Amino acid sequence: MTGYGKAEAGLKNGKLTIEIRTLNGKTADINLKSQLLPRDRELEVRARIASRMVRGTIDVYLSWEADSSESARRINADLARAYVKDVSPLAAEMGLGPGITSESVIAQAILLGSVLRVPDLLEAKKAEVIGDDEWESVEAALDACLDMVDEYRRREGEALYADVTSRVSRILALYDGVESHEKERADAVRQRILDAAGELGVKLDPERFEQEMIFYLEKYDINEEKVRLRQHCKYFMDTIDSEPNPGKKLGFIIQEMGREINTTGSKANHSEIQKLVVQMKDELEKIREQSMNIL
Repeated sequence: MTGYGKAEAGLKNGKLTIEIRTLNGKTADINLKSQLLPRDRELEVRARIASRMVRGTIDVYLSWEADSSESARRINADLARAYVKDVSPLAAEMGLGPGITSESVIAQAILLGSVLRVPDLLEAKKAEVIGDDEWESVEAALDACLDMVDEYRRREGEALYADVTSRVSRILALYDGVESHEKERADAVRQRILDAAGELGVKLDPERFEQEMIFYLEKYDINEEKVRLRQHCKYFMDTIDSEPNPGKKLGFIIQEMGREINTTGSKANHSEIQKLVVQMKDELEKIREQSMNIL
């Protein structure tokens, strides 16, 4: 089942943003796509997510936005002094040494500006993004993000429930249509045999003919399939209504429903029943596709 959530945690040095995106999956495959999370907290975060998400491909993204004061760069004073010390003899030799003339002041300013443009002289402040004393705020943001994912999944689940249950009802209605053709099917088989015997000039013994008809109709009887399919449909509805995470079990029930529909088709021996079987297969395939999104 797909899902998305986003939450923020205000920390002392900036803002931490947590995003979670989920896709369908048979197990809980959790991917932490960030280096911001402390190593000693990874197992705790994975366990927290797995307990809420149950299964699916779950991608977790952490991004960091530092405060302006924290993102400012500072001068590496020791490195600056070393550069000035190296170039001072050259400056003195060129007449750019210390003094109070306007020319010397300008020259010193140019020298200082040149030193400040030296690579690696300005370095970013380095600070721990998530401190131990701020972990409670991070946990609260993670829970809020998981709540959003749950809500997203809940809304999708309501739509899935309405869709698959309506299709189960549609399959039952189509099977009612199959029943309406059963007497017609038996009469058609009887007439077909009589017509074939008449064309061949064969006189049928009425008693033996009825015995053969009974045998023939028993061979193509679909009462058992009818009972089992209705039972599977009822089990499907009971499962989806009563279990918190019915996805895997529904997959097995769908297989059994498909077996009964296929057997009905192989025994049909009637064009209208075959059409109804095709429609039931189409509905069942759509249920199967949607069941992959159910936890």
